[in-house]
Amino acid sequence: MSENFGSSGQIQPLSVGNVVSAAVRLYRSHLKTYLKLAAIAHLWVLLPIYGWAKYAAISGLISRLAFGELIYQPESVQAASSHVNPRLWSFLRVGFQVGISLVLVYLGLAIAGGILSAVLIALLGGILGTAGVIVTTTLTIILMVIILLLGLTWFYSRWIVAEVPLAVEENVNGGESVARSWELTKASVLRIQGVVLVAFFVTLPLVFVLNYIPSLFLIKLEPGTVIYGIVYFISVIGSLVGGVLIMPFWQALKAVLYLDLRTRREGLGLQLRQPPTQDFR
Repeated sequence: MSENFGSSGQIQPLSVGNVVSAAVRLYRSHLKTYLKLAAIAHLWVLLPIYGWAKYAAISGLISRLAFGELIYQPESVQAASSHVNPRLWSFLRVGFQVGISLVLVYLGLAIAGGILSAVLIALLGGILGTAGVIVTTTLTIILMVIILLLGLTWFYSRWIVAEVPLAVEENVNGGESVARSWELTKASVLRIQGVVLVAFFVTLPLVFVLNYIPSLFLIKLEPGTVIYGIVYFISVIGSLVGGVLIMPFWQALKAVLYLDLRTRREGLGLQLRQPPTQDFR
């Protein structure tokens, strides 16, 4: 069964759950292909600059393949690569532009949150005394975390599909692709924030087991010892495996969001593929 995204009537956005479930379905149905590409991308990361560009391009390649499946126009890896590879450095530019922008946003939010916290502690601490300082400090820390979380996810939601136009559309460069993401997402930020948070929690158990747990063991070990080296090696391998497993899911998620955003804003009349016995509702 196919769900029609374009119609003469009002186009309804996919819900948060529908976007995530569609990404999971895509990931599972093309697991071997996507994981192979993700593994190659993570090996390229070990080579500075050019390898990073290859990683960014392969990320876009996975989104292009997923988008082709969604509109019922699947491509082979070779055919999709012929479109993506000539734009190698543009993908690197997109990655750096979004990454640097998010770092600047984080610093800005951290500074603003720090100033706000200092003002609140000074005001309420002087009124409530020592006990008030402790309570106020705790509350301001919680407030800062909330501000950082909501602020970063808001800006990330505006740039979440930044590389997808470059991978899918013709005659688009890196800067235009980032601007395209900002334009497409402007009316859907809260919904996309919900998608990002749900997707984060979906992948959190895997990230925790493969990335965080080995790193926690390193805290109690003495650097330079044999056991530290072994655990560090396990931690690196776990991080790589986790990255390989999670990357295709996020790139498929971006393809679903991009299709949904373009269809509702531009009325493309595209269709999203689904298995015969399944429906997004």
